[in-house]
Amino acid sequence: MSVALEIFERIARATKSVGQTSPAESRGVHPFDERNIHPDIATVSQKLFDDGHFSQATFEAFKFIDNQVKVLSGIQDSGFNLMMNAFNEKAPKIQLTDLVSISDKDEQLGYRYIFAGSMSGIRNPLGHDNRVDTIGLCLDHLSVASVLLRRLEARKAP
Repeated sequence: MSVALEIFERIARATKSVGQTSPAESRGVHPFDERNIHPDIATVSQKLFDDGHFSQATFEAFKFIDNQVKVLSGIQDSGFNLMMNAFNEKAPKIQLTDLVSISDKDEQLGYRYIFAGSMSGIRNPLGHDNRVDTIGLCLDHLSVASVLLRRLEARKAP
């Protein structure tokens, strides 16, 4: 396919619903309310989201999580390394479970990799590349960020 045809197809697909209201808009419900986006995530992301800056809204949400983990753990690092150190199941700076049973330890380990993976797979590409996320992808990412932040709030220590 020629480059011009690819560009035309991208534009045509992007404009297919111009002027149409989404079901959420017609009900007067903000997508953040439909997705139960955490209030702190909404604080840093909603204006960007409402203005159509979906990639930046996602980036700010994960930057917020990174900073929360940094404050709680006392570790002066960021991203993947911060998460791997803060949630280390052998000597966690942030303890999510009682770490008594195998299940407790597995959950701590699992969240360690979910937090670290979200920094590498979601936040980092947005910080290093010029990406344009769709509204749906942004809402999916903000939902993940909300789950992580709620799990952080439910931690055992500190």
